[in-house]
Amino acid sequence: MDILSNLKYAEGSRKKKKRIGRGQGSGFGGTSTKGHKGQRSRSGAKFRSWFEGGQMPLQRRIPKFGFKNINRKEYVTINLDDIQKYIDDGKITVTKIDKEFLLTNKLLKGKNKPFKVLGNGEMTAKMEISANAFSKTAIEKIEKGGGKAVVV
Repeated sequence: MDILSNLKYAEGSRKKKKRIGRGQGSGFGGTSTKGHKGQRSRSGAKFRSWFEGGQMPLQRRIPKFGFKNINRKEYVTINLDDIQKYIDDGKITVTKIDKEFLLTNKLLKGKNKPFKVLGNGEMTAKMEISANAFSKTAIEKIEKGGGKAVVV
């Protein structure tokens, strides 16, 4: 019968800590597992992950190109075939769709960006869609299906 005071860890379940720099007899004395000489064997040796030993780093060797337009308008987009799929699945039952409706029903992500409807796919349902922007093909397909595209 085991008593709580007699409990021990299973054999081999706990590994002993490697005691570095405690004399030659330990097997980890002398260089303390750091090898011989070199920058990394010295005290206080820390390097950035992209440091290449003084060689010109990769991010400086590769040429730069292009630019990031700070005035770019980034839209949250949805395609007409997605809207049509939601209608067919019964997730959209109303005749008027706007960004708030799609956000509250979790059919769209990105509440702080303007909303744009793209014209990929076909639109057979008669819908009034309100958005910040539409592609030309989206407007054509919405009106062809008997709907209305309203720019907010």
